[in-house]
Amino acid sequence: MNSPIYLDYNATTPIDPRVTEAMLPFLREQFGNPSSDHVYGRRAKAAVENARGEVAALIGARPVEIVFTGCATEANNLALLGAAYALREGGRRGLLYSAVEHPSVAQPMRHLSETGWNGTEMPVEGDGRVDPACVAPAIDAQVALVSLMLANNEVGTIQPVRAVADLAHAAGALMHVDAAQAVGKIPVDVDALGCDLLSLAGHKFYAPKGVGALYVRAGTPLQPIQYGAGHEGGLRPGTENVPHIVALGEAARLAREELAAEAVHVRALRDDLHNRLATAIPDLRLNGHDHERLPGTLNVSFPKVAGWQLLAAAPNLAASTGSACHAGQHAVSGVLGAMGFDADRAAGAVRLSLGRFTTAREIEQAAAALIAAWRQIAA
Repeated sequence: MNSPIYLDYNATTPIDPRVTEAMLPFLREQFGNPSSDHVYGRRAKAAVENARGEVAALIGARPVEIVFTGCATEANNLALLGAAYALREGGRRGLLYSAVEHPSVAQPMRHLSETGWNGTEMPVEGDGRVDPACVAPAIDAQVALVSLMLANNEVGTIQPVRAVADLAHAAGALMHVDAAQAVGKIPVDVDALGCDLLSLAGHKFYAPKGVGALYVRAGTPLQPIQYGAGHEGGLRPGTENVPHIVALGEAARLAREELAAEAVHVRALRDDLHNRLATAIPDLRLNGHDHERLPGTLNVSFPKVAGWQLLAAAPNLAASTGSACHAGQHAVSGVLGAMGFDADRAAGAVRLSLGRFTTAREIEQAAAALIAAWRQIAA
């Protein structure tokens, strides 16, 4: 059976074959523990540190500021809970996060709100962006930590992180950025963003699942949320997942070298897909910002149908109606609800996310399949 066309890169990316090749030796002969004081351990440790340097170079950080984790969810929890624990004696009790954050940010913030912190959601405009002018009054001297994703996983909207970071720092607060959907797809520089903490996930840019990283700016107060033998600067205990860390480093190297050209290629395919759909389907509506958006993300609402019904009628296409974390649910997306969409528009939404290995032929076939499915259901 032929595999369906894959347009769900925001959920996860396939592992780049070059990344697989880089990690294979560390699944075979280079199996040492980085903590061991012999040649096997030293080779593993050197590989981990090389990967740390590659991840740092991708986001404009220093290697010492990179902490390897098991995923972006873990990195977000470490950033938010760890910062809150470190700041809890300071007197500030305010936490701010946007209404469109991933659950791995929203849930830790809600947990903290149940333990004496004051969590507040920042609203977003109809295009999914936070308006810094509107949230400025909320970023006051009581706020300890602000968290804002760089790019939304459902609609791809890119947030004005630097403007919000400047407000946070002016008020004496820390700034965390969930960049899981952005790293490897658009340029990310921690100094340009003005962030103190930044999370990323390997499987969003062609490394395996099960590895991520947290950037911690030097001097940022952060306490561990797990305890053990002091790995990763005492912030993430446990023997390092060397093969996956090596893979993350190679994925970071490839992204640094190829990101600009790849973004041009993917954006052109995305726009071609959008044009084909919009030409054939009256009242098709784009969800998210029209240009401040990830190059490979196209979230559109189809009229007169539910997104899940549309995708069920196009079985040769693998896409989603929203976050992969909510797969199998037909409820209206919380992101689209926060953007103010009515029930019909939210229900008709489909997320089509493209990536490195998407081809022009696949876009042609995917558009035809979606148009045929819509005509069949909406007739």
